[in-house]
Amino acid sequence: MKNKEIFAGAAAGVLIFLALQGVNILPVVFIIGLIGIIYYVNFGRRPGNSVSFASAERNICSVSFDDIGGQEVAKNELREALEFMKNEEQIKLLGIRPLKGILLSGPPGTGKTLLAKAAASFTDSVFLSVSGSEFVEMYVGVGAQRVRRLFEQARKAAEYLKKSSAVIFIDEIEVLGGARGQNNSHQEHDQTLNELLVQMDGISSDDEIKILIIGATNRIDMLDSALLRPGRFDRLVKVDLPDKKGRMHILRLHVRNKPLAPDVSIEALAKDTFGFSGAQLESVTNEAAILAMRNGSDMINSNHFRSAVEKVMMGEKLDRLPSKEEKRRIAVHESGHALVGELKLPGSVASVNVASRSNALGYVRQTQENDMYLYTCDYLKSRISTALAGVIAEELIFGNRSTGGSGDFKHASDIAKQIVFSGMSELGIISSEDIPGDQLHSAVTSILRDVEGSTRELLSKYGRTLKQITELLLDKETISGEELRFILNTGRSECA
Repeated sequence: MKNKEIFAGAAAGVLIFLALQGVNILPVVFIIGLIGIIYYVNFGRRPGNSVSFASAERNICSVSFDDIGGQEVAKNELREALEFMKNEEQIKLLGIRPLKGILLSGPPGTGKTLLAKAAASFTDSVFLSVSGSEFVEMYVGVGAQRVRRLFEQARKAAEYLKKSSAVIFIDEIEVLGGARGQNNSHQEHDQTLNELLVQMDGISSDDEIKILIIGATNRIDMLDSALLRPGRFDRLVKVDLPDKKGRMHILRLHVRNKPLAPDVSIEALAKDTFGFSGAQLESVTNEAAILAMRNGSDMINSNHFRSAVEKVMMGEKLDRLPSKEEKRRIAVHESGHALVGELKLPGSVASVNVASRSNALGYVRQTQENDMYLYTCDYLKSRISTALAGVIAEELIFGNRSTGGSGDFKHASDIAKQIVFSGMSELGIISSEDIPGDQLHSAVTSILRDVEGSTRELLSKYGRTLKQITELLLDKETISGEELRFILNTGRSECA
């Protein structure tokens, strides 16, 4: 650093002297500035620069596996892999080769970064985190140099903190480890990946500092096959969306420091949040607390959580107000969805709304009693019927349709294609890649026409109930699933 300061001072003195002699120094200043910019871009933002020894303690993680909910399978598999780092003598006795890399694969927000931090805490290792995009530059050789520096910084940080191991976490590893040969303009990307492979091959069980690489991706199909072979990323750990039990665990973790009203049921909330990731569940609890504060409440009640779920799913309420005629049509449309949804799948409707959120003028929020992983043809047709019910209800009440059903039609068509590709249509078992377009169109159209006819008959039968739901929705703007089921049961009793 001292030499740099001397050089900078001398250079400044020379420039001042030349300027006093009448020499035009602007071109020289421009060239020096350009060199400085290039130096900063190439070397000033390296991964690992954050691992300065003055603040190296920041690389000690306090997150444990107990702080992560909903990922029991992933945690157990990760713990087993990490035992190789903890029980060094035992693995040597059994002749086990320690793992060099673990790849976490799953949708965004499922806790991959938290799992990597917990792995560092579990093994008492230094934790370094970088993103795959930090290695990609337009200048040849820069990415490879940054990879080397990252491993060097991991070893130095472990030595400084007197640790025997280090965990390097690479998020979005598909950016760094994408399949080679796809970039024809230059070989910078391939050189960076090659350097990562070389560094992983150089990891040995005899090293004084043990290094474990943990990568995270939601696009495992993009990764180069050389990364996935044994000896590189030895373990693939799936980090999926949590099931109902997992969602309950996550919600309990996030409401530990929040005052809950007696009417709040974690089990009911877990049921209402089917398909939510861990990050979305955290957002639900946070938004519920914000709503409670906005309403001046000392406790968070079930209504706050219900509104928070809808906000996370659909976005904030908008202040746009449709005309009276449009609002009635929206109410009819959503009433059709809700009525058929409840008739086809009893207990599935959580709420019906005609308040605008995001791009939706109204919406029906549905849940299911238990998580499902296999779907029958009848179940899928029930979902198609629910999707088509909105425009069919408009047609029965107003005699025509509107553009509000375009998204419903696409959703229904996608489900119909799922029926065809699963071999549950009149075509039988087919190849989704080889089926002619006209046959696919004919099969999908046949399914949609059949379901459309049965849905029209169902709505015609419950026409009076449809109007009751519409009027209540126009009056209250939002009705719960319990209110919907009360109207439906009353209508059935009157019909009986």
